[in-house]
Amino acid sequence: MLIFRALSYRNYRLFFFGQSISLIGSWMQQIAVTWLVYRMTQSPFLLGLVGFLGTIPSFLLTPFAGVLSDRWSRYRILLVTQTVSMLQALVLAVLVLTGLPSVWPVLFLTLILGCVNAVDMPARHAFVSDMVEHKEDLGYVIAMNSALFNFARLVGPSLAGFLIAWSGEGMCFLINGLSYLAVIAALLGMNLTAVQARNDHPGVLREFGEGVAYVFHDRKIRAILLLLALCGILGIPYVTVMPFFAGDVLHGGPRVLGLLMSAMGTGALAGAVYFASKRSHGGLMRLIPMAMAVIGLGYIGLSWCRSVPIALFFMFVIGVGMVVHFAASNTEVQTVVEDSKRGRVVSLLIFSVMGMMPFGSLLAGALVDMLDIERVFLTGGIGCLLGAGWFIRIMRREGNQPAGLKNGGAALIPSDRAPRSTSDGE
Repeated sequence: MLIFRALSYRNYRLFFFGQSISLIGSWMQQIAVTWLVYRMTQSPFLLGLVGFLGTIPSFLLTPFAGVLSDRWSRYRILLVTQTVSMLQALVLAVLVLTGLPSVWPVLFLTLILGCVNAVDMPARHAFVSDMVEHKEDLGYVIAMNSALFNFARLVGPSLAGFLIAWSGEGMCFLINGLSYLAVIAALLGMNLTAVQARNDHPGVLREFGEGVAYVFHDRKIRAILLLLALCGILGIPYVTVMPFFAGDVLHGGPRVLGLLMSAMGTGALAGAVYFASKRSHGGLMRLIPMAMAVIGLGYIGLSWCRSVPIALFFMFVIGVGMVVHFAASNTEVQTVVEDSKRGRVVSLLIFSVMGMMPFGSLLAGALVDMLDIERVFLTGGIGCLLGAGWFIRIMRREGNQPAGLKNGGAALIPSDRAPRSTSDGE
């Protein structure tokens, strides 16, 4: 089956199974952190602040981390970031299990993890190409990564919800800390071809500028990144106020929160499986705005529902839209980008989402304080729909007429940078 083509590579198999354990722990920690802050403070603003602190380092550091991932060994970067993440989780576990007196240490450790993730994500996404010998399979590997991430999103929140209700948040942090051993062991077991280190370093700022210029002059990549940025402000961050939605609107506890996040994970897993099973990864420039519109419709649906089953359905819809949007955008960008600039361009892609999320998280928390959460969801949903419409309009205006859309937007790429094929059908 096409969906399992990525697992034919030994290094990626190790990475896949190591990450499958580690990411479940990461999702458990994410749910436990938001519920811990909600339980201790009952403050929507502080929930937004947690999201802000966890993602603001991506705004500040991720673009420059992309330069480092083009300079240094991505493999070694990942070994360091995964080890530091493990230590962060274990420290958080000790603090909570021994009786946390205030919420401020949680906020500080969230900021630390955000800094680690800002370095980890560009290296991890670019490292995919180092594990795959045949670049035509890159789209399937990216899709499998999405399936893996969202399988963890399906399992992790449910486990966290039941574990929090049974023994508290501290056990979630402890399990997450131990789960990093799996991915560290997977990295140590890989056989990688040595990559020649670069000796020509014109300077971080100059290399960063080269990456920005490369993206700016490619109209298709530029439009994709702008739409991702809008999703980073209006789509993804609203998940940070879900504890408030679960508690005050649906009148549930941590189990309901876990069910909501698992429903989103189920939808995301379904979207990832759909994307991974596509025989051809052409036509992505049509799929990208469609997925953004699906996210918007999901939030509009949440804005009027008061029933847990209906809320689970719309969380499923949002999950489908989010994973298809990011997977399609990631595949389209990585298909076009030059290998020498891959780390920088991927870092800007991640920056477009994660760099905007801290402001989206603060905005979500502040708006819930001022308005009811239903109006906040409605506003975000309408914004996502408008963004999808803008993307379609700008692509057509730039010359990506229906024929171009049918071919995945190749008409927007300068002739000297035509994309490499990612599938037999393209």
